[in-house]
Amino acid sequence: MSASSPTYKALEQASPGHETGLEALLSAAGWNDDGLIPAIAQQFDSGEVLMMAWMNRQTLEETLQTGRVCYWSRSRQRPWRKGESSGQVQMLHQAWLDCDGDTLLLKVDQTGPACHTGRRTCFYLALDANGARVDAAPLMSTEALYGSS
Repeated sequence: MSASSPTYKALEQASPGHETGLEALLSAAGWNDDGLIPAIAQQFDSGEVLMMAWMNRQTLEETLQTGRVCYWSRSRQRPWRKGESSGQVQMLHQAWLDCDGDTLLLKVDQTGPACHTGRRTCFYLALDANGARVDAAPLMSTEALYGSS
């Protein structure tokens, strides 16, 4: 929907400083059939890409209002406030929508590991033509992150 959205099309030629209301942008955004949009989390000061997760309109609005990042958990079918069980929270510094309105970039301040494996980033599998190589060790065990089961 958003690629042909008049709202986003009009912004293609907008000058720096032009402002558009949040309601119009979110109404025209490229939510998928489940009402979700991909959100890439990036450490605000280092540029390190930490993770990708999903947001719905409710979790995006909560994130923008509170400054604490809240995603939509597809497995639990409910809002997921990053760090609610591990204590490894993400605080929002800036949020960006891409030119088509179908992907978010969240510049965050991540406390500790972002990945459920205990690694700083979820992107620790380096690929090449021959396969994959793990390029980062966990910062802490999953037991330390979530407690023993």
